[in-house]
Amino acid sequence: MINSSYSLQNDPHCATKRSLLLWQRLGLQDYIPIWNAMQNFTKDRTAITPNELWTLEHCPIYTLGQAGRSEHLLNPKTIPVIKTDRGGQVTYHGPGQIIAYVLYDLRRDGMGVKTLVHYLEQAVIELLATENIVAMRKPKMPGVYVGACKIASVGLRIKNGCSLHGISLNCSMDLTPFQNINPCGYPSLIMTQVVDLKATSVDCKRLEWQLAMQIATQMQANLVPVN
Repeated sequence: MINSSYSLQNDPHCATKRSLLLWQRLGLQDYIPIWNAMQNFTKDRTAITPNELWTLEHCPIYTLGQAGRSEHLLNPKTIPVIKTDRGGQVTYHGPGQIIAYVLYDLRRDGMGVKTLVHYLEQAVIELLATENIVAMRKPKMPGVYVGACKIASVGLRIKNGCSLHGISLNCSMDLTPFQNINPCGYPSLIMTQVVDLKATSVDCKRLEWQLAMQIATQMQANLVPVN
């Protein structure tokens, strides 16, 4: 499913370790196998393992972050709930939501976690601007917002100086499951998505590609598709 055998040694695309970002498009995936794959990738990576970007969608799932409080799960009904190792509270993943997992060696490249969060948020802001959607950050509320509504959520884990998890962008999905939680721990927070903010149809596959490009641009990396 996931090909992570690439090495930085003798790579023709790469003058420095920081300039290469391998991109894998994984389609619709269950949460736990991808989570396990991220953990294994991080555990097995070495000083010459290139950074990777995985874009995908998840089957319906609620995830609780490390500090996630169960009282924010109001009525999960039949949707599974997973306690995961990312930061943040509770969120929902489902088809039609673009997820970008960034497996990045921060320590090797001298990047702080706040900078990585900024890059991911800015990538979404720039992408939405190309769709004529004005998006912004909010103080002390990670993620990306359109007016009072949240359109993208950030959750990361840093292990041995390397990042796991990433950012999710609501593209064209069923937002109803968000009504059964306090999204990101905020009872009054309303979620929105690209399709509800556009007068024309939305191509989520195109936006997935554009998001990957925007993330690479923010990180000053060469995006190299590997599948």
